[in-house]
Amino acid sequence: MPKFVPNSKSPHFNKSDLSRIIEMAWDDKTPFEAIKLNFQCTEREVINLMKMTLKRGSYKKWRQRVKGRKAKHLRKSQLHA
Repeated sequence: MPKFVPNSKSPHFNKSDLSRIIEMAWDDKTPFEAIKLNFQCTEREVINLMKMTLKRGSYKKWRQRVKGRKAKHLRKSQLHA
């Protein structure tokens, strides 16, 4: 796994937080809002973090899987429950 190197536009996370954010992002049932609540990291920031942290193929697979997925967005999943 490539090393995450924060820049001036990205939030700084310790290894434990970074690992947990990635784990939550990979989980199909964890909405982006839960990540924001726990780590003050917006959906866009999570996407950028995943892009910088994962290998290219892993990122593409993850992105295809979560793009437009109802469960990754709290409001969408609540409306369809």
